[in-house]
Amino acid sequence: MTNNDILRRLRYTFNFSDDKMIELFGLGDLPVTRAQVSDWLKKEEDPDYQKLEDRTLAIFLNGFIADRRGKRPGPAPRPENQLNNNIILRKLKIALEMKDEDIMDVMQLVDLQFSKHEISAFFRKFTQKQYRVCKDQFLRNFLKGLQVQYRVK
Repeated sequence: MTNNDILRRLRYTFNFSDDKMIELFGLGDLPVTRAQVSDWLKKEEDPDYQKLEDRTLAIFLNGFIADRRGKRPGPAPRPENQLNNNIILRKLKIALEMKDEDIMDVMQLVDLQFSKHEISAFFRKFTQKQYRVCKDQFLRNFLKGLQVQYRVK
C-alpha cells in the first residue's frame, strides 16, 4: 500500500473535509495548503499526483492522534523518517484508543479471524522473537474494517 492510498482511505473512513485534513497536518506541526492535500489525494494516473513521503504521513498520523486523544503537554512527538505497516498500525491503534481485542473485532467485520497473540506480535520490538511483520494485506483489511465500523452511512 502506498502512503497516498492510506491517506485516501482514512479520509474516506472518517469523512474528513479538506479543512479537517489541513487541521490534522497542523496538529502534527506541518502547515499545508489545500492544493498539497488535493495532490496527495489524487490517483497515481493524475498528472498533478504528488507522492506522500513517509515523514509527511507520520506527521498526519501524529496530528490524528492529537485530534482524537488531545495534545500531550510538552514538545510534539518527532515524526518518523521511515514508516512501515507496523508503525502505521500502532499509530492508528493509539489514535483510536484500541486494545488488541478491538483490532480483532475490526478484523471480524471483514470476516477475518486473528488471535490476540497474532495481533500483539505486530506491536513488539522487531528484535523480539515473537515480532511479526504487518503485511499490506493485513493493513488493507484493517482499514477496510475501520470503514465498516466508522463510516457514516
